[in-house]
Amino acid sequence: MAHTQPGKLAVWYLAARPKTLWAAMAPVVIGSALACEAGGFHLWSALAALTGAVLIQIGTNYANDYYDFIKGADEGERLGPLRVTQAGLVTPSAMRSATLLVFSAALVIGIYLVMRGGWPIVIIGLLSILFGIIYTAGPFPLGYNGLGEVFVLIFFGPVAVGGTYYVQTLQIGWEVLVLGLSPGLFSIAILAINNLRDIDNDRRASKGTLAARFGRTFARLEYLLAILLGSLIPSLLWITNHAPTGALLTLATLPAALPAFRAVMSGTEGPRLNDVLATTGKLLLLFSILLSVGWLL
Repeated sequence: MAHTQPGKLAVWYLAARPKTLWAAMAPVVIGSALACEAGGFHLWSALAALTGAVLIQIGTNYANDYYDFIKGADEGERLGPLRVTQAGLVTPSAMRSATLLVFSAALVIGIYLVMRGGWPIVIIGLLSILFGIIYTAGPFPLGYNGLGEVFVLIFFGPVAVGGTYYVQTLQIGWEVLVLGLSPGLFSIAILAINNLRDIDNDRRASKGTLAARFGRTFARLEYLLAILLGSLIPSLLWITNHAPTGALLTLATLPAALPAFRAVMSGTEGPRLNDVLATTGKLLLLFSILLSVGWLL
């Protein structure tokens, strides 16, 4: 049976890995809700932060597509979503140019945010782009050396939530940064599933993810603990009188996660984990909505 080649726009859409973009959007939603509760919500800053975050995530995904191809990490049978450079749908030079273009667009958006929030936003923006590139590029790529979890926890967690909150309220509190750990932990869960699915290919390519280093059982427990702790952080803040009662709504994320838990802990492997990956992105969206609504009640 002949396979239909995707159109040009569809190729770039697939390369952006849309199922992972919730990791960029959720922290902005949370940060904006916290800013609203504090009386500092600023619509244009929120929209700019959301657009910038998505562009940086897409740029990072494009860079990963390019550098994983260059390093040979996508050779062999592909279990995850289509990598367009490896599939020959986009030339390496075109992917490199697209990466530069998307990151440049993020910098343009960042000009407005810098005008609003000053030098802290300069630091956040430049570091986010830098680490998005060196996740797979350079002599010591983070994703190849077991540091991917550190990257996503920080930049998809406290940095994203705190930056969104700060650019609207022009202040920051430790509770905001602690709450930011929750979406960061969900992003670790997304990464854990991705690495569990690709564990054999990564080992062949000498890509030293934590899953490749410590095995499948480690990756499954990492997934489980990341979602559990991420879901419980708002409740822990409530127990210590640093969160409203509405924050307990986030506990509803746990029963919604049970099917994913069962699939992961039952030994599901290979392409079937793509469904768990998509489900985990939806769980992050659910968590961000529940936290935002609960915080504003």
